[in-house]
Order: sequence, then C-alpha cells, then structure tokens
Amino acid sequence: MSTFEQFGLSKQLNFAIKDLGFKQPTPIQSETFNVILSGKDVVGIAQTGTGKTFAFMLPILQELKFSKQMNPRILVLVPTRELVIQVVENINSYASYMNVRVVGVYGGANINTQKQAILQGCDIVVATPGRLYDLTLSRALKLKGIKKLVIDEVDVMLDLGFRFQLTNIFELLPERRQNIMFSATMTDEIDILIDDFFFQPEKVAIALSGTPLDNIAQTCYQVKNFYTKVNLLGHLLRDKEEFNKVLVFVANKKSADRLFKVLEEEFSDEMGVIHSNKSQNYRNRSIEQFDNGKNRVLVSTDVMSRGLDLDKISHVINFDTPNFPENYMHRIGRTGRAEEEGKTILFFTKEERAFKEGIEKLMDLKIKQLPFPTAVEKSAELTPEERPEEGETKNYNRNNKKEERGASFHEKSAKNSKVNLGGSYKREIKTKFKKPKTRGDKNVNRGKKRR
Repeated sequence: MSTFEQFGLSKQLNFAIKDLGFKQPTPIQSETFNVILSGKDVVGIAQTGTGKTFAFMLPILQELKFSKQMNPRILVLVPTRELVIQVVENINSYASYMNVRVVGVYGGANINTQKQAILQGCDIVVATPGRLYDLTLSRALKLKGIKKLVIDEVDVMLDLGFRFQLTNIFELLPERRQNIMFSATMTDEIDILIDDFFFQPEKVAIALSGTPLDNIAQTCYQVKNFYTKVNLLGHLLRDKEEFNKVLVFVANKKSADRLFKVLEEEFSDEMGVIHSNKSQNYRNRSIEQFDNGKNRVLVSTDVMSRGLDLDKISHVINFDTPNFPENYMHRIGRTGRAEEEGKTILFFTKEERAFKEGIEKLMDLKIKQLPFPTAVEKSAELTPEERPEEGETKNYNRNNKKEERGASFHEKSAKNSKVNLGGSYKREIKTKFKKPKTRGDKNVNRGKKRR
C-alpha cells in the first residue's frame, strides 16, 4: 500500500496533508507524482472524483520555491467559475504552511478588482480561458514567467468552445514550459490539441474513458414525460432520510428553471438551482448552502457538472438523460467521491431510450431498471417542447405531400415570367461604353482620341 511518505515531501506539505486528513494517495496521485516532478509533459486520464487536483498540485508545490517575482510562475486553466474558486481554495489548503500567493480570475466578476490582485504579485494563477485572455490583452497579466501550464477538465473546455482561446493562450506562453493536462475522458479533439502543443507527453491512464465507478449503485426509471418526471422526483424527495443530499441534473437552463418553479412550493426552503444565467453571487450562495446542509436539493445544468466538488452527496438524479454518454459519467462522479458509496438514478423517456443505451454501451454495463411507483401520478400535461407541431409553427398552406394541383392552379404567364433587364437605354449605354479590362487599356484609348 502506497503512502505519502514515499514521495519525500517537505515538512510544510506533510503538515498540510495531516491537517486535511489524507491517509494515502489515490492511484492517479501515485502514478503522476514522479512524472510531473521530472519536468516532462504529462496527460493524466482518471475517473472524476479520484483527486486529480491534488495529483497535479502536490509535485508542483513540492518543487515551487519562494520568490518575490511579481509575474506568476504556474498557470492553471479550468472550464468554470465554480472550479476556479474551488481549486484556489484547495491550493490554499495544500499550501497552508507555505508562502504561496494564489489568485483566481474568472468572468462574471469585476475585472478591475482582479487586475489589482494580479498587480500585487502572485505565484499561481487559476483562471477560466476567456477572462485570462482578456487580462493578458490588457497587459495586466504577463505570462512570460510561466514555467508550468496545467489544463484541468480539458474536454469540457473544448465542449464549451474554448479552443480558440486555448490556442491563443498557447501562443502567448513561453516555449520552454511544462504542459500538464488532466481529464476524465479522452476525445479526438484532445488528441489534436496534444499533437499541436505538447512535446512527447507521457500518458498516465488510471481508468478507460467511460469506466463506471465501482462504488456507485446505478438505477433507472422509464418515465412518460417532463411533468411525470417532476411527480416522480417529488415522490422520491419526500423521503428525507434516504435522500438527504441530492444533486439533480437537467438538460438546460429552461428545464432547470421550470423544474425549480414547479417544486418550489413544496421544497422551497431546502432547494436551490444553478446555471450559467444566474449571477456569480447567486451561484456561490446556492453551492455554499447545499454544501453546508442548509439546502437538501440542488438543481444544476451540465455546465456545472465539473465545477462541483461537494462531499457526501447521497444521490445524483439525472432528471434528463444526457445525449453524450461521457456527460453521464461526469454527472454520477459527483457522488461516491473519495471511495465513499454513492447512488444515482436516471429518468428516461421513450425518446431518450437511445441515449440511455449509448451510456450502457460506453460503460459496458446494464443500468438496473426499477418499476415505476404506483403511487406516482402519470401526468398528461406536456411542455412546449413535447407538444406536437401546432399553431404558427406549422404551415398548413405548404404542399408537403406534393399533391396534384387542380385547374385553378397554373404556371406564370409569359408576361409575368419576364426578367427586368434595366430598360433599353441602359442596355445600349452598357454595350457602347464597355468597361476597360485594365487601367492601361483606358489610358491607351484616351491617347487614341487625342490624336
């Protein structure tokens, strides 16, 4: 059994590990420590919830020496604002006995305040790509001193459209640097990014993409429609002892707000919601209230699935079945963290069955289907998205069936089929005064006229 003693860590890091209560390193932490310390480019693939943040920060902090330089030496890129906040908190806890200056920058917050924090000097910057690029262009942040670049959850960054910013950031960084990339999944787009910007990286894969966590019990229900899902979720949440800390994932912001509005009357005092349209303060408050137990239920979109590192979540409920199987893996990884037991429930409709089967194919595992509870009402009400095409959205005059027209329908007459050529006078002028092919031809023609 591996221990942290085998790493030969400094006293300061050992004190912090003892305070945090970490007993032994996870497999990804054990496998990547020496590789990162060697200075090689590293690509780490591991299941979510296995301690990737500590895996890349432990060797970095071990090697990071005290310095008074103003420009940062370490750059950590993450996809969401919540992840910036949590990574900064984690680094500060790891370096609690060290003199390390950490600054987090992200969109949705005052950029001038962030500029002032950076100009006071920092060793480590944790940032979202968009805000980092803005700060670099404004010359508030200089990247010439960066020795190590860490990209966490890179697959989410590419999904969110950050490839353009990432490419620009790579071009602004010094060529002599160490690149470290961590992710839960591996895609073709990530391979292209590695080929373009990494130098002979060493890959450390602890688990294949899509491997389910062994300590998570997965079940599912087939449900008729959105409002039947609402009824089923309400039925489950009434068991407060079993469902004591529940994270509910929905497909989009509209569904999140709709679900929250329906359940708010019964669960308003113990329910929160977060998505990208909510203000940063609101999102931070919702997460904090959920984490400290004030709220029992948190409704979230997929964008938030990587920015949440919350302990002791009893259940993750997939209210909507994700159309990308990898997203399901990230969702369920919010429970069963740090080798604790977790439970997940998937709701799927007839239309979402194909997505469910795609998830099962990726995991090579059949999700256990439970019988629909007889006590739950099956609603006939449909959301606007579920209703058949009607009203203005359907053009009843369109001849979709290509029916044969009757005698009243005819082709345009010869008169109406004519094309307006601009009038005979314009055509004559155009023919008489042709446009010269080049400027030289025009000058030659002028010379001939003078003679």
